[in-house]
Amino acid sequence: MQQFSLLDLSPIPEGGTAADALANTVDLARVAESAGYHRYWLAEHHNMPGIASAATSIVIGHVAAATKSMRVGAGGIMLPNHAPLVIAEQFGTLATLYPGRIDLGLGRAPGTDMATARALRRHMAPDDSFPQDVQELISYFGKAPKGTPVRAIPGEDTHVPVWILGSSLYGAQLAAYLGLPYAFASHFAPAMLEQALDAYRSTFRPSEWLKKPHVMIAAGVCAAETDAEAAFLASSQLLAFARLRTGKPGKLPRPIHDVEKEIPAPVMAQVRQALSCSAVGSSNTVREKLKTILDTYRPDELMVTGMIHDHGARVRSFKIAAEVLTELRVQPATA
Repeated sequence: MQQFSLLDLSPIPEGGTAADALANTVDLARVAESAGYHRYWLAEHHNMPGIASAATSIVIGHVAAATKSMRVGAGGIMLPNHAPLVIAEQFGTLATLYPGRIDLGLGRAPGTDMATARALRRHMAPDDSFPQDVQELISYFGKAPKGTPVRAIPGEDTHVPVWILGSSLYGAQLAAYLGLPYAFASHFAPAMLEQALDAYRSTFRPSEWLKKPHVMIAAGVCAAETDAEAAFLASSQLLAFARLRTGKPGKLPRPIHDVEKEIPAPVMAQVRQALSCSAVGSSNTVREKLKTILDTYRPDELMVTGMIHDHGARVRSFKIAAEVLTELRVQPATA
């Protein structure tokens, strides 16, 4: 692992507002920068009562303005929801305002339910144009030949780094084919992680953007002084995920002590499987679990994320994670 980074969904806690969530995002970003996180990514989700980062490019600009050197970006933008030119202009503007600091991760899923997807797109195209849209978008960031009829201004010649995001073989194969860095959403969909990394690494084609494969995987983290405290704090995310899975999304719940009683056993089994690429516990427990993940999958980067109701506890969790990952980064990987 060369670098470690942070994914923030700007959670809106029960008893709080979107304004609280966005203020917490800025505070956490400043802490993350001082703690050594390399990137700070935000994600596009719509019609979600518990997530405040729907207007992702605006929040990225807000975070970039509040920090100094840390890379800030999208993990990701759901490209089917947008015209490639619009995203090129948005991220070209960000790259013009904050040169050398902006990343653009692209996803193929809608990031919402289909009714909301229709409201976003107005017209739902029956065909999958994601590969073509990615290439069109990347072209806007390059130097446009003379006479090019459509240009992204700002955007042209900014060369914003583009990542492909995914949780299946599709994104891995596309990233390899285009010679782009790849980020796997193992923090909520780890089932295909090993197969996707193998497909990406084995079929990667060098490009003008990247000479060799570069992969980032994501892991959930909830760290505290003790294993018991961390398990208590992590119950908020378990409840939120269970409610989402059963069609009852809401704000990030307050933590509870006996979460198993609140979630039906079949749903809990699904939730724990989905969130299995994670580290919950004290500093020592988190170190052991993250080291296992790093040794198993050998990513170039690790991105951590975590939904904790209390902002102070969430900040402490990411501070502990940064200390652990700083140690793991300098240690040689085991054979």
